[in-house]
Amino acid sequence: MLSVKEGDSVTLYTGVEASKLNYITWYFNDTCIAQINGNFSHNCTDVQCNNGTERFRDRLKLDNQNGSLTIMDIRTTDSGVYTLQIICSSSSSSKTINVAVTGEHVINGESVTLEYVETKVKYYSIKWYYNDNLIAESTGVRSKICTDDQCKERFRNRLKLNQTTGSLNITNMNITDSGLYQLQIIISHSSHCITRVKRFNVTVFCEYISDAVLNFPAVGICVIVVFLLMSATVTAGVIYCHTDKVN
Repeated sequence: MLSVKEGDSVTLYTGVEASKLNYITWYFNDTCIAQINGNFSHNCTDVQCNNGTERFRDRLKLDNQNGSLTIMDIRTTDSGVYTLQIICSSSSSSKTINVAVTGEHVINGESVTLEYVETKVKYYSIKWYYNDNLIAESTGVRSKICTDDQCKERFRNRLKLNQTTGSLNITNMNITDSGLYQLQIIISHSSHCITRVKRFNVTVFCEYISDAVLNFPAVGICVIVVFLLMSATVTAGVIYCHTDKVN
């Protein structure tokens, strides 16, 4: 079993020398997702060879030299069985890899930080949304936290925005904080700006441990599960901002 964190990239290797490969096919739960023919001229991923689904759109990379498959921005829905079929010059074989994708877990009452990992760029605008409602933003040197009454009531003094990295820290997490958190970042360049979006599905749930096990009344343990839905490298949109040079 291969266990990876959601949002990471994982590479599945063939373990076969490139010179011995004639034909390889990668399957996910019996659905073809990538293949190469003998002269390496045919490299199909995404909708070309996955029976019309778009599960892995723009997230697969197939190495033409050794047949290894890289899955980028891996998600919990990508958990499953990956099967490699290899046809060599004189034989054929198959290989199965079980992949489990997990999210981050935080104990109830502690803090959680939702992060954007690319730090070597200059941000023009940073905005955080909770279930489509703006809860924090920064433009230049100014930042705002919870400008409306509803946000102030829900996240009273529990939000902290890092203007340098764009990360959002939420303290004392509880069940009512469950929902979709979305980060929108605009990266400014001299002639254009790029908008990037990263989503986190945060779920807070309680598991009850029986008093038969602990020999005292049931204890509720709340756990926060953070699922990364879109990696920082996925560009949600590109906005070209034409600027005039000032002498």
